Amino acid sequence: MKKPIILCVDDDAQVLAAITRDLRQEFRKDYRILSVGSGPEALTTLDELQARTEPLALVLADQRMPDVEGVEVLTHARALFPQAKRVLLTAYADTSAAIRAINSAQLDYYLLKPWDPPEQLLYPTLHDLLDRWQEVYRPQFDGIRLVGFQWSPLSHELKDFLSGYMVGYQWLDFEKDADAAPLVAANGFTAADLPVVVCADGQALAKPDKQVLGRHLGLLVEAKQELYDVVVIGAGPAGLAAAVYGASEGLKTLIIEKQTPGGQAGSSSRIENYLGFPTGLSGAELAHRAWSQATRLGAEFMAPEEVIDLCVQDGYKVLTLSDKSEIRARAVVLTTGVSYRTLDAPGLDRLSGAGVYYGAARTEARSCSNQPVYIVGGGNSAGQAAMYLSTYASQVFIIIRGDNLAASMSAYLIEQISQTPNIQILPRTQVREACGKHSLEAVVIQQEGRAPEKQPARALFIFIGAKPSTEWICNLAICDPKGYLLTGRDLVADPRYKESWKKEREPYLLETCVPGLFAAGDGRAGAMARVASAVGEGSMAIKFVHQYLDE
Repeated sequence: MKKPIILCVDDDAQVLAAITRDLRQEFRKDYRILSVGSGPEALTTLDELQARTEPLALVLADQRMPDVEGVEVLTHARALFPQAKRVLLTAYADTSAAIRAINSAQLDYYLLKPWDPPEQLLYPTLHDLLDRWQEVYRPQFDGIRLVGFQWSPLSHELKDFLSGYMVGYQWLDFEKDADAAPLVAANGFTAADLPVVVCADGQALAKPDKQVLGRHLGLLVEAKQELYDVVVIGAGPAGLAAAVYGASEGLKTLIIEKQTPGGQAGSSSRIENYLGFPTGLSGAELAHRAWSQATRLGAEFMAPEEVIDLCVQDGYKVLTLSDKSEIRARAVVLTTGVSYRTLDAPGLDRLSGAGVYYGAARTEARSCSNQPVYIVGGGNSAGQAAMYLSTYASQVFIIIRGDNLAASMSAYLIEQISQTPNIQILPRTQVREACGKHSLEAVVIQQEGRAPEKQPARALFIFIGAKPSTEWICNLAICDPKGYLLTGRDLVADPRYKESWKKEREPYLLETCVPGLFAAGDGRAGAMARVASAVGEGSMAIKFVHQYLDE
């Protein structure tokens, strides 16, 4: 963040040197001190500062200067920087002119020369003026800016993408923020090009592809090695744990993620039952810590990139990516996790990303300020989302089909919800329709035994269970009827699958029917849907990778 500027102007070189010295001695920690030796030079400097959008806090200008007097400099400063404080430096004989200038040029103060000692005659006055300026100063954001429409699904996707990688960005609503339209126009775009991402280096991207945006974030989008010891597919808790242990134990490790780190856990607003964090932490924070740890230990992280096929050639696993490039590995760990099931009701597909969201969608919480929101689902993810949204929304309604939350939600969350006055449980209730022209405006809900009711709603968050993200691999590895990957003893204990295992040894605990292809986390049959369990399985997978590679 740039330091604000204090500008001093005097045509007397000796006086200018003295004021510059005194200002730097007292204020250089928090401000940049600029000095110029004439009125015309001061006007040019002010123009340049405005062009560079530099923050100007204070201008001190001597009154009696040839060509351009101090009052003219301060008047020009007021036109360009209305919030900057303006001080006139004057001799005792010119005090009457200075007093008149307080009204004509709207000066904030005038100081008599000399100001010795500055501790008494200079610093107290300037501190007071600068404190008043700081009260209204809003620093310009110096990072990525995202301009779009609030209810645009693509804008929502980009917000989630940036948040998922914990990249700080400024959101500008094109219809509400005064800075949005000028910023878009300055980069040669129009409203038809939205959303627009303006990167920290000044480059602007219209409707950017996530891979292009990933390059600007410094993410790896091309593999560095021809052959890896282990490739981890999916960067949820299980995949991140596998990457940490694989890299720390000297394996050439690559982790590939098609969206953002953390998986479903990464969207949780607060995880309070994970060992070692007594006050809890967000899923995004946990994922970011694990990602940083894995890359520090030497793992390569490729994102956003999707694996669309996997085959075995001469014992090596060949992965085909969405861009048709290939990566070879000696072993692979599948940690693709699960995705939220969609809800079938009129209007939901049409308004998805425009008020209807699958998962926590924490980036949209502020848009729900002082308005009602609905949550569908009774699991821990739904409960965590309800607690988070309750700090913004006027009312949070949790819709469940059952009688209560006890069967599907942890006790600590049920207790927190019961103590939150603006959260209400709607038992034996279903969503029948989502209503709104361009964004969600209302939901039609129906409680068992009652007629449907239409209720106003700013957002609808859906958590109705999950399905494994294994469709692309089921032609190679065996899945159970629900699509979860079968591993270890489940392969040889069931007569239906026993013939699929061709080696003399039994499969390792997390090994699929393909030797050297392992599965961990929520996408594996029999896995426990808990963050700690997923981390444990990802760590265990590397132990079995070592055993497989040593054969």
